[in-house]
Amino acid sequence: MELRPGLMRAVVAVGLLALAAPAMAEEEAPRLMTLSGEGQVEATPDMASVMMGVQSSAETARGAIAINSQQMRDVFSALGETGIEPRDIQTSNLYLQPQYEHYRDGKAPRLTGYRAGNSVTVRVRDTGLVGDILDTLTKVGINQINGINFGIQEPGPLIDEARKAAMADALRKARLYTEAAGIGLGRIMSISESGSARPPMPMAMARAESMDAGVPVAEGEVSLTARVSVTFELD
Repeated sequence: MELRPGLMRAVVAVGLLALAAPAMAEEEAPRLMTLSGEGQVEATPDMASVMMGVQSSAETARGAIAINSQQMRDVFSALGETGIEPRDIQTSNLYLQPQYEHYRDGKAPRLTGYRAGNSVTVRVRDTGLVGDILDTLTKVGINQINGINFGIQEPGPLIDEARKAAMADALRKARLYTEAAGIGLGRIMSISESGSARPPMPMAMARAESMDAGVPVAEGEVSLTARVSVTFELD
């Protein structure tokens, strides 16, 4: 049987693929190793977020709200006098709750009044002023302090340093493992990142009236952490 030119080219191509298949099957997949690295930078915080509030009670709901509102106006005015800008003050909670006196022996609870609360988060851009600000605010009505978080206003450069340290950590581990195994370390195939800043735990909630004047506050240090996952090719 005589093969036409087009058919002959197809037969030849199929034959070449068949010859190449064993060689392709014998090629080894690249050997890879994935390691994680972590870098951490410690820094002195330059800002603080203070969670504070005013809680007020009265016989009527309207009375509780009125008292609380006046106290909060005094607080906002005092914050302005200490240099805190409006953009650094944010209401975080507002509530009004009935208060009951509970009886035993099956008697129904009796309404005794209402409690109103208003909480704000205040960002202080000079940590050295935190104690004085707390002292000032307790004098004008603040009676709850729910916590303090310290942080960095411009964390970008510090996080970049943590990223460099994380990459160096991954490379160190890669060299350690390959030297111990007696194999060569090849090129980097991929890099992925996951990182976060870890602030210290906030101060425990306290009643502001229990604090002395000139509240002592220690800002300590904050840790900024970066993590990377690096895949290496092995020689």
